[in-house]
Amino acid sequence: MQHIESIARLVNEFSKLPGVGRKSAERYAYFVINGTMEDAKTFSDAIISAKENVRFCKTCGNFAEEDECGICRTRKHDKICVVTDVKDILAIEKAKSYDGVYHVLGGTISPLQGRSPDDLRIKELLERVGKGEVKEIIMATNPDVEGEATAMYVAKLLKPLDVKVTKIAQGVSMGSNLEYADEVTLSRALEDRKEM
Repeated sequence: MQHIESIARLVNEFSKLPGVGRKSAERYAYFVINGTMEDAKTFSDAIISAKENVRFCKTCGNFAEEDECGICRTRKHDKICVVTDVKDILAIEKAKSYDGVYHVLGGTISPLQGRSPDDLRIKELLERVGKGEVKEIIMATNPDVEGEATAMYVAKLLKPLDVKVTKIAQGVSMGSNLEYADEVTLSRALEDRKEM
């Protein structure tokens, strides 16, 4: 097939998406090209609208279109589930068994990747707990080496603040990511959490 610059650019952009290989990127590009101009405009408008309107919740770090996300605006703040990434909130919410709020760390401590505790939203968590409303912190980092190390580090900082610190149970297998766990497993892991 002849090289067409516009198609090559589109394939290149799609291939930058996580989990999208060259063949999938080509399929997406051909889908867009074979669609109507209206479909292409709607798709591009959705991307631009998301970039312009989605921000991080000032309280927890979740995605929001206002200063605070819907979860922070509508739930009691006495229980905070600490997660690594926004995707983890989506996974836990699917389980429909947690009624508290969240705190997104924005990563894990990883000396090999140059991420120190100062690169995470740990200070913000300590400030939230310091206000006195929080009764329990649930550590729900991924059950891998970095997630465990981060959970232990944060738990150690929280101990002097007179707040109960628990960890989700190991229904989520070691080395896996929360976003890939099914709803039942996550629900049981939250229910069977253990004190740290």
